[in-house]
Amino acid sequence: MELDILIPAFIAGLLVLTTHIPLGMKVLARGVIFADIAIAQIAGLGVVIASMLNLTDHPLLVQLTAATSAMCGAALLSVIEHYFDEVKEACIGLTFVLAACAGILLLSHDVHGDEHLKDLLVGQILWVSTPQLIATAALSAALLLFWQWRRATLGRLGFYGMFALAVTASVQLVGVYLVFASLIVPALTTHHVARHRIAYAYGIGIIGYAIGLYLSEWMDLPSGAAIVWSMALVGGVVALGLKRSDSA
Repeated sequence: MELDILIPAFIAGLLVLTTHIPLGMKVLARGVIFADIAIAQIAGLGVVIASMLNLTDHPLLVQLTAATSAMCGAALLSVIEHYFDEVKEACIGLTFVLAACAGILLLSHDVHGDEHLKDLLVGQILWVSTPQLIATAALSAALLLFWQWRRATLGRLGFYGMFALAVTASVQLVGVYLVFASLIVPALTTHHVARHRIAYAYGIGIIGYAIGLYLSEWMDLPSGAAIVWSMALVGGVVALGLKRSDSA
């Protein structure tokens, strides 16, 4: 086992889960399931734009471009939820598709375009760097403190703005698919739990990341996809176990 690679990757997963589990529960409660993957894709589009502008050697500018893109997406989703509430899921889903297709169009003449798109979707969690982990840890701590302070009074735009900042950092660590799984799987598989829901949700996420990383190393599988499936299976097992326990 290459622990010098797996341990930083596991830490990256833990950092993503710290913010994404409470945000995922809020997303599920608001009924805007596609909001997370839409904003993740829009943040990814910002990374593509930064690449097109040859900013890849300036990580701060890449982050700023991705964050600006995600915040614009957050503002758009806030408008959609306000003015098109009855069809908001369809509009948000369409926003995701348009952002994804925009990325494909922008990279269509790039010889490494397919590789860039794959990295955005499934991520490069095995190759996270120490500076990335430190920056993500600082941002996650700030967001969690803000969440605890303003959660009760956080309006629609404030929620989407906070959501956009969290996703901007995580999508560059783990990719769009794993961002979506980290937000939705723990929240979805524990939505009926009345007691200790947050503990079960974090347990599902942590075990899912651990098993997925182990399988990706042992069987030489793409790490992002392995973690998504592992988390979904762990969540399904836990949900069935809790349901049987409640009915016993």
